[in-house]
Amino acid sequence: MQAGQRGGRVALLLPLSGPLASIGQSMEQAAKLAFAEPSAPKLDVRDTGGTPAGAAQAAQAAIAAGDGIILGPLTKDETAAVAPIAQKADVNVLAFTNDETLDAPGLWTLGISPGQQVRRVISFAAQNGRTRTAAVLPENAFGQIMAAALRDETQHLGEPAPQIGFYQSGNFSSLTATVRSVSDFNGRGAGLEARIRAARDQDNQAGRILAAKLSREPIPPPPFDTLLLAATGEQLAEMGTLLPYFDVGAPAVQLAGPMLWAQDATSMATHDGLRGAIYAAPDPALRAAFVQKFEAANGGGAPPTLDDVAFDGAAIAVLAAHEGGFTTQVLTNPTGFLGTDGVLVLLDNGQVRRGLAVFKVTPGGPTIISPAPLRLTTPTG
Repeated sequence: MQAGQRGGRVALLLPLSGPLASIGQSMEQAAKLAFAEPSAPKLDVRDTGGTPAGAAQAAQAAIAAGDGIILGPLTKDETAAVAPIAQKADVNVLAFTNDETLDAPGLWTLGISPGQQVRRVISFAAQNGRTRTAAVLPENAFGQIMAAALRDETQHLGEPAPQIGFYQSGNFSSLTATVRSVSDFNGRGAGLEARIRAARDQDNQAGRILAAKLSREPIPPPPFDTLLLAATGEQLAEMGTLLPYFDVGAPAVQLAGPMLWAQDATSMATHDGLRGAIYAAPDPALRAAFVQKFEAANGGGAPPTLDDVAFDGAAIAVLAAHEGGFTTQVLTNPTGFLGTDGVLVLLDNGQVRRGLAVFKVTPGGPTIISPAPLRLTTPTG
């Protein structure tokens, strides 16, 4: 039996109790908007309590009840607990986490992943002639995920392997040492500085003339033309000071980063070292219709961005029910689905491709420099 060839009901697994209850309840409201039409399949809502054990129990109950597809659960650990249960029962899962390491045939993670962001922004840089990439990333799970995506994308594009440096998050000395090392400042700038100091140390007219001449010589550019960063908030501000100090920045180097920069874009524009940086994220204009629908149904109040994936998962399930059922063949339609945050395509191997826009940090606010595609026709984006 092909996955999805079961009953017509749709299971929705969310943390409706416990610490994540407020998030789960809002996502439930968002999902129900897609089931408002009379012809929509029945929705079977089940509480996970926000724990792996609760999610596993909810999945088992939904499958026993004959549900044909599972929407959710929310977190990585819950999804990992549900995966083997759903796989054994040949039930497809549209999970709400953004951890794409869980992607597998029959299980798609709908959250916008760091990998999707990296692939979009690095491919954009490559299209604009920037093919030598490096990265300065935190030594944590987020940094490792971005590093893996960067390695995969540069290999896919046929570019040289990127130089990646990791720093201890929250440690300014570690950050400084990593930027210095990755930028090869010792080979580029420190040597020139040493020559200037040696000339000045001569303490004569000839030494002063030589020092002045050397001071006018430009420091050679770093050995890359795109630098991927993951820092946000205070650490991003520190990066804005460090990069110019080590002579890393425009026009020689294009800074690139995650969609978390959308919340930092205004402050980033005040730093000379960060102005002009780019990041990939959904076009906020695309979710306007969903926001309006949510506000109308719930008496005002814009939905959190997490609600987008709940609505999209529900809308995909409703459409699949109308198109022949919750089968892998239906879900992996190559034309994809137009979601709240843009087009998305579910692949046979469980990977999700998304159409994200590319933004540039400018003094007047972030500006879209590459619109979100309406269709995805290449393996990346």
